[in-house]
Amino acid sequence: MPEGHTIHRLAADHRERFQGRTVRASSPQGKFAEGAALVDGQVMETAEAHGKHLFLGFGPDRWIHVHLGLFGKLGFGTTPAPPPTDTVRLRLVGAGHHADLRGPTACALITGAEKQAIHERLGPDPLRPDDDADRAWQRIARSRTTVAALLLDQKVIAGVGNVYRAEVLFRHGIDPYLPGRALRRDQWDAVWADLVALMRQGVQNNRIDTVRPEHTPEAMGRPPRVDDHGGEVYVYRRTGAACHLCGSEIRTADLAARNLFWCPGCQPAAARP
Repeated sequence: MPEGHTIHRLAADHRERFQGRTVRASSPQGKFAEGAALVDGQVMETAEAHGKHLFLGFGPDRWIHVHLGLFGKLGFGTTPAPPPTDTVRLRLVGAGHHADLRGPTACALITGAEKQAIHERLGPDPLRPDDDADRAWQRIARSRTTVAALLLDQKVIAGVGNVYRAEVLFRHGIDPYLPGRALRRDQWDAVWADLVALMRQGVQNNRIDTVRPEHTPEAMGRPPRVDDHGGEVYVYRRTGAACHLCGSEIRTADLAARNLFWCPGCQPAAARP
């Protein structure tokens, strides 16, 4: 499932191509035909993201809400657009550009009030300028749930997925099994600030890189990582490999139905109340 930086990148891509312009909307697949008809020929006023949710604005009370889920894809091209396949849930066509959405978990036309309800059930997003660490901390500080599980709970913090979860805990030497209430506030503030920086970099580069400059392949004289994930990381999907810092074997375990990756040397088990 795409992490939050990808959705913010998609929002920026929509603004760049369609904001302030009239767009034609259709649903070749047919599942979004009614919604597409209601925005067809309208001006896209904006596009924004919150966590893993994308919102395309056609006025204060008309928004296309998209959640890609596990299988959704959103791609762009120039015009004239080729004939769409019957798997395209939504096609947008503007002056010079088109966008095709396939296989999303959600694609619905919603009102401003419905959009606000989605925002209210989500936690703060490190990529939204008006969000901050405090609202997430209020839930983390009183929770017996592990920090690793809390970071994936979109009601606690929105947009963090399995890669950022594993990597930010490693970067701060935090035991992933530590209960939230045992995490210090200064640790949480450092994690939040790091997520802001890492995810902004992810939006800019359109991939996740989490290793510090001194740990890149060039700096360490090691081979670059080869993986469809595409970025340089410390622990994510490196099970059994040696830690770049301490040489310990990277471990993995199931936690909340997701694979957890960590280094027992750099993230030693902490005292757990």
